[in-house]
Parts: sequence; C-alpha cells; structure tokens
Amino acid sequence: MWVGIGLLLFLPLFSVVALVLLHWYLRIYYSPIVERIFQEPPIFLVPRGEPGPDAEDVAFPTSNGLKLRGCYLKSRMPLRKGVILFGLEYGSNRWSCSPYCNHLLDAGYDVFAFEPRNQGDSDREPGFETLQWHTDRDLRDARAAVDYLKSRPDADPRGIGFFGISKGAGAGILAAQHDPYIRCAVTDGMFAAYTTTLPYMRHFMTIYNKHYFIQGLLPLWYYGLLAKVAIRRVGDQRGVTYLHLEPALRQFRRPLLMIHGGQDNYIRPDMALELFGYAKPPKDFWLIAKANHNRGLEVAGDEYRHRVREFFDRHLGDSTVAKAA
Repeated sequence: MWVGIGLLLFLPLFSVVALVLLHWYLRIYYSPIVERIFQEPPIFLVPRGEPGPDAEDVAFPTSNGLKLRGCYLKSRMPLRKGVILFGLEYGSNRWSCSPYCNHLLDAGYDVFAFEPRNQGDSDREPGFETLQWHTDRDLRDARAAVDYLKSRPDADPRGIGFFGISKGAGAGILAAQHDPYIRCAVTDGMFAAYTTTLPYMRHFMTIYNKHYFIQGLLPLWYYGLLAKVAIRRVGDQRGVTYLHLEPALRQFRRPLLMIHGGQDNYIRPDMALELFGYAKPPKDFWLIAKANHNRGLEVAGDEYRHRVREFFDRHLGDSTVAKAA
C-alpha cells in the first residue's frame, strides 16, 4: 500500500522535474542555433532607384534626433485624391518606390517614401545593426514619417493610405496599430518574426537534434515559446526590442489588401496566410501564383497596378479635395 502511494506521489514529481530539465536542455543547446539562424541576413537583389526630377527631397527628424531622408512625389492630376505613405523593403533606397507608385501619381495621389535609419541616405545609429526583422527602431521611424506628413502645409486632414513592401509593410502596420490617421493599407511580401520562425522550429529540431523521442514530445505551442525566447534573447544581445506584428494586425481593423508571391521561398504562402488570419475584415488576400518574394509587380504587371489603384480609389480616394500648390 505504502509503495503504491509512494509511486503516485513520485510519478508526478518525476514528470515535472523531467520537463524542467528538458526545457533547460533545449534552451541551452537548441535556442542558440535558432538565435544564430535568426540573425542571418537574407540573400537577394535589392532594388534601387534614381532621383526623380519632380520629387521633393525631404529630411525629417526622429524622436531621438536622427535625420531620415525621404522623397515627396506630387500627383500629376489637377485635384489630389489622397496621400500615400510608401514603406521600403529591406536595404532599398527611397527612389525605388517609382515602379510601384508612378501609376498612383497619374491616378491623383501624392506619395511619400522614406528611408529608415541605417538605410540609404538616412542617419546611422551608432552601435545599431539593422536586420530584416521589425524592431522598436522601425516603429519609431515609421511614426516619424507619419508625423512628418501630418506636419506638412498640404497635409490631408482625412488621413493617409499606406503601401509597403516586405519589411516596410510590417513597419507601417505597426505604426498604424494605434494611429487611425492611416486609413487603409496595401502590403506586398509582409512577414512577422514569430509567424515566420515558428514553422521552421520543428524542422530545425529534426536537423540539429537526433533524439526522436524529444521531437515527438514537444507540442506546437512549446516551439512557439522557444521561438519567443530566442527572439527576445537576440534583442537583448543587440540592444533592441523585436516587435510582434500579429497583435498589430489584429488591432488594425481597417481595409487591408495583402499581396504575396506564390513561389516565395523566404516567406512561404502558408506563413503569409497564417499572418493574414490575424487581420480583421475588411481584408483581401491576393496570391500571385508565379511570383517570388517582392516580385509580384514584375509578374502581374498591369493587374497588380490595377488592383492597388482600385483599392486606394475605393478606400482613400476623394478628388473633391484640391491639390495644394
């Protein structure tokens, strides 16, 4: 009898101790691998544009005194429909907005593209090394761009639209989370650290850990916990806070058109759909079947431009507002 009671008491305690030891084993031996992979920059061609003759070259401050550079492109129509903030992809310059936005200028929109810190001609922050993931610095810079648009003499009192590519897309959604001045958003190739990292966690485990019984023990939520721990540890090492896009999308609650490449090898379509699931209506997801990461415009061409323009006409455009001189 006493042996049975002892076993009943011992087994739960043993299970708890075993799980705690497993957790620390994975944190010590597995998390550093995830942290290393998380810090590897992507390898792809970054588009760069040339200055446009009609662009207004702009410099504006961040909340901590850095100077960011941007270009303000004015509508080519007599009456302006609205203003669109353009978020650049990782590593590109402000002039790379032209292929995405020329048709919007023709349709009656002003466009403002800006370079975040450590990118293009914007100031560099000493000791800060940018990666493709969103940090508190990206949020601060996107907010500074919105504040700049609010401060212009020709500011639109109704608010602005947002159009962002890859990393720039997420930065704009983060800025819009608590700022209704951003009325709607188009994103292309948007991704989030957690939603992107989580699907790879089990795959990494099979590569770097051959204890198959451990792989079978771990539920999906635990991989998610390890991912968040690894992301936070990298942030601590780099002196930044990596931001999670999923809560911002959940709170956005404004019209959203999310575009993604069906052959994206960096952010797989299933990851993009998982992220899209956090957004609230009204929302639309367009998968461009033959496009790689950030290559939707090249593949879809006229249809891409038509869908983007039609979205802003429906949710932002109002040609009754006169264009400022």
